[in-house]
Amino acid sequence: MPDYLKQAVKNVLLYPLDLYELLTGKRDQLTPPKRICFGGDGDFKTIGSDFLNYFITLADLKPNHRVLDVGCGIGRMAVPLTAYLNNDGRYKGFDIVPRGIKWCQKAISTRFPNFEFKLADIYNNQYNPRGKYTASEYVFPYNNNSFDFVFLTSVFTHMLPNDMNNYLEEIARVLKEDGRCLITFFLINEESSAMINEGKSQRTFKYDFGDFLSIDKEVPEYAIAYHEHVIRGIFAKNYLKITEPIHYGSWCGRNNYLSYQDIIIAARS
Repeated sequence: MPDYLKQAVKNVLLYPLDLYELLTGKRDQLTPPKRICFGGDGDFKTIGSDFLNYFITLADLKPNHRVLDVGCGIGRMAVPLTAYLNNDGRYKGFDIVPRGIKWCQKAISTRFPNFEFKLADIYNNQYNPRGKYTASEYVFPYNNNSFDFVFLTSVFTHMLPNDMNNYLEEIARVLKEDGRCLITFFLINEESSAMINEGKSQRTFKYDFGDFLSIDKEVPEYAIAYHEHVIRGIFAKNYLKITEPIHYGSWCGRNNYLSYQDIIIAARS
């Protein structure tokens, strides 16, 4: 179903709940209405708070850093950063979904002028079918060596190899020499592969495309899992040195994990 039809259904079903939360004060001004939310399940505030903690403890994010959020969605990661970045800090985010950028500009940028959101006119069959650029050719609209920290949450889990490789080239370009990035993945390695085969994984990834697996044969971008050795090679190619260990997630049925998806921290080398 096209995104605009899904959105129309959500508007009808969730408008009463959104109105109730607004009238009763159960939703604050930095939490988007449920009917316009997209980009994954889970509690908006809890997930944002968890990742802010990862940014600080794993990637050494400082309050005065310049931050880039690639695929910023509807501000789930930006909102907690408003309470952490100081006046010297800067946040920039871009996404392909107009309603997310529009809400962020109105709800966040008007209150926090150091937070900037841009709409990226990138083709996507579901969200932006008339997009001007492909992800494999898109140039981030920022200068070289601009950011201390770049992060992508649940972006490469929906991107094909050529698109991902271009984004990693761009990440390396816009990072400062001592900059870091945090990126989430579904990684296929010996452990996760065994759990998938044993039926422990929440996602099957049964269609093999070589460098990656997918849950959908016709539209692989719905959910993509990359072989870990492939990701390590692409990071090295783009002069991004992985900070060990990789923080593996619970998605494949692990008992010991940090988050749902696998998390890689890397520094520009």
